[in-house]
Amino acid sequence: MSEIERESMEFDVVIVGAGPAGLSAAIRLKQKSPDLSVVVLEKSAEVGAHILSGAVVDPSGIDLLLPGWRDEEDHPFKTEVTDDQFLVLGPSGALRIPNFLMPKLMNNHGNYIVSLGNVCRWLGAKAEALGVEIYPGFAATELVFGENGEVTGVLTGDMGVERDGTHGPGFTPGMALMGKYVLIGEGARGSLAKKLIAKYKLDEGRDPGKYGIGLKELWEVAPDKARPGLVQHSFGWPLGMTTGGGSFLYHLEDNLVAVGFVVHLNYKNPYLAPFEEFQRFKTHPAISNTFEGAKRVSYGARAITEGGWQSVPKLTFPGGALLGCAAGFVNLPRIKGSHNAVHSGIQAADQVVEALAAGRSNDELTAYEDGWRDSAIGRDLRKVRNVKPLWSKLGLFGVSLGGIDMWTNELFGFSLFGTLSHGKSDAKSLEPASKYKPIKYPKPDGKLTFDRLSSVFLSNTNHEEDQPVHLKVADMDLQRRSEFAEFAGPSARYCPAAVYEWVDADGNSLTVDEPHKVEEARFVINAQNCVHCKTCDIKDPNGNITWVPPQGGEGPVYPNM
Repeated sequence: MSEIERESMEFDVVIVGAGPAGLSAAIRLKQKSPDLSVVVLEKSAEVGAHILSGAVVDPSGIDLLLPGWRDEEDHPFKTEVTDDQFLVLGPSGALRIPNFLMPKLMNNHGNYIVSLGNVCRWLGAKAEALGVEIYPGFAATELVFGENGEVTGVLTGDMGVERDGTHGPGFTPGMALMGKYVLIGEGARGSLAKKLIAKYKLDEGRDPGKYGIGLKELWEVAPDKARPGLVQHSFGWPLGMTTGGGSFLYHLEDNLVAVGFVVHLNYKNPYLAPFEEFQRFKTHPAISNTFEGAKRVSYGARAITEGGWQSVPKLTFPGGALLGCAAGFVNLPRIKGSHNAVHSGIQAADQVVEALAAGRSNDELTAYEDGWRDSAIGRDLRKVRNVKPLWSKLGLFGVSLGGIDMWTNELFGFSLFGTLSHGKSDAKSLEPASKYKPIKYPKPDGKLTFDRLSSVFLSNTNHEEDQPVHLKVADMDLQRRSEFAEFAGPSARYCPAAVYEWVDADGNSLTVDEPHKVEEARFVINAQNCVHCKTCDIKDPNGNITWVPPQGGEGPVYPNM
């Protein structure tokens, strides 16, 4: 702990992150042992404000956690899937894949199109009704360790720290929240999970973590364009044969349509810009018709875990465990992770209750780690374990092989390929700019396609500017010599929020055609634009950028996302 005098609070269980995993764990703990003291920390200003997902939810986790939820009137699962479509897009046309060719696990009937943020708000109310304490606006920034290296709690971030690191007039030190067990449910590439994985070598013997960048817009469409219950997935154009990714179009209630685009972050071309590819995607004839006469309501972006079965780190460490997307439980082909997040919260909570009943504390919940691969989570991830490696190695042809592999896993319980490796990390997949030509993207029209700054405005993102920059560059000279000179400054393109730019001595933006101006190049970080997607922490070719939480309560505020 630091030398600053801090208020300290004691709990049985401290949970970081009010997402589906953390809230499910909290609910389960109180269901099984009502007298436990449980606190959930959430860095956003309110529960659900930082939650971004498609989302089509498999309700299996919710069914287990809250069996009677369908009898309630106020639940957020309003739109059941009624039509499931899979498209392969070319530059001007689309080929629909017949549903009978798709593996059974890809069938979305029985699932629900939702705002996952609203699901979390609903779960938050459930948790509070059971006596869980939820502290929104408090970012957990540091771990507290005991004498033997075990995790004993977390520290929340200080408030009122000036940009130069000094304490301003409104300085308020963060709190120490101590627990017999600490559960980490921060989501993809969380800062505490990253530290824990490194400290305890939780990724030893696992494949590197793999990620995608998911971009999403919410639109209010004309009533004659709305088809509540329609789920449409596609892949192909505009990404080409070798770059992995795909899209979704989900029709909710109230004439709302969620449109999203995912780019796998193991792409090679440093000139590729996921945001611009997303805008280009919407102009496809099979897509653009939906948005005639429509209004864009919201925008956001976030990293998605894609490594699955091979990349899940060891889940437990002395004093706690990883949950949900912090553990990497997304099923990539299904584009679903919330069901596994709920299951992981339940499984971890069950082990915590058992441990506390036996008088244990701050030790390792080994049964949670030992059991997940044989649980509903493992059964879900194992069947699709080769889809991502095949896609990465063989492009769209690999997608076809991945489909066959899912069929053999589903019908016969085995894979023709065994278990394939993911290979190198997403950061190391980027290749020098000298191998590629700059991509000229069309200018946005302001009606169907947009620029980044107007999009960030719709995310309601806000940060106090007079605070330390929460995007840490370890070696600025390396950033100039490598990220700019060798890779042509991909940070300006992979970031979906216009956070990064390279400028010359006069403050003028340097274009991708000017990587030779190395000596005068200056790296500008517009941290106030950050939507907390964490792509920079994943894709920087040297691992030179680290995302840490800003002051609690800051960042995007996503309504209905």
